[in-house]
Amino acid sequence: MTTTNYHQPVLLKESVDGMNIRPDGIYVDVTFGGGGHSREILSRLNEKGKLFAFDQDEDAKQNVIDDKRFTLIDQNFRYLKRYLRFYGVKQVDGILADLGVSSHQFDVPERGFSTRFDAELDMRMNQSAGLSARNVINDYAEQDLARLFKMYGELHQAKGMASAIVNYRTQSPITDSSQLKEALDKFLPAHKNHKILAQIYQAIRIEVNQEIEALKEFLSQTPEVLKLSGRLSVISYHSLEDRLVKRFMRNGMFEGEPERDMFGRFEVPFKKIGKHIEPTSEEIATNNRARSAKLRIAEKK
Repeated sequence: MTTTNYHQPVLLKESVDGMNIRPDGIYVDVTFGGGGHSREILSRLNEKGKLFAFDQDEDAKQNVIDDKRFTLIDQNFRYLKRYLRFYGVKQVDGILADLGVSSHQFDVPERGFSTRFDAELDMRMNQSAGLSARNVINDYAEQDLARLFKMYGELHQAKGMASAIVNYRTQSPITDSSQLKEALDKFLPAHKNHKILAQIYQAIRIEVNQEIEALKEFLSQTPEVLKLSGRLSVISYHSLEDRLVKRFMRNGMFEGEPERDMFGRFEVPFKKIGKHIEPTSEEIATNNRARSAKLRIAEKK
């Protein structure tokens, strides 16, 4: 399978340009996937350069790059510092993250990520993880379902949806997407069916994969892992992720404001590089999944 078939990288040139690559530097691609961003980084390194990549999805191993400068670490990026230390690396020159779901994960029906297929409810990025979408839908209490639909799906009818799921599952377990759609039928008007389903799937997927917690853990390690003037290049796809990335790059924290000294000054670990970047209309025309992407770049101070 080619990289393009597996996953077409979004904002490829812009995100790698933003890392300000030094040919002999050490870099990390924490979302390897199809390897598109990794290959672009490697093309800019000389024989002394090194690239480490992270991906918890077993399927990503089929895209491993045969290059002595490259190492694939089959772990979640929330363990960034731990596994770099394992390889004797304390600091790096740049880190790239392309958040969200790969084209491959969306396009394989049995993974359960896409609203397009009638498939079992799974949505695990790490296929050996214990918690699946089926567990969330069938085992979570009504108030917990309502919480995640509101928080992660930004759904206005979160309480009603949670109640409908609990009522449905008293008659039969909800094991596949057709049953989930049936349980939520009255909340899925024809003119907004796809949009609302996408929000529901997003909420469940974020919960299954602990995406928000993992993102916070990853970002919190980047000031220590990056060298002075090292770059952090992050592509996000929905407002929950983008808000966290934006706040962290600006304030070095996810909520509130940094403490100021008696002169009103405050220290933060990063300085923002330029404005956020979005895909061109040409890129969106060739890769529809790029439509909601935002790239933010920051430099370690």
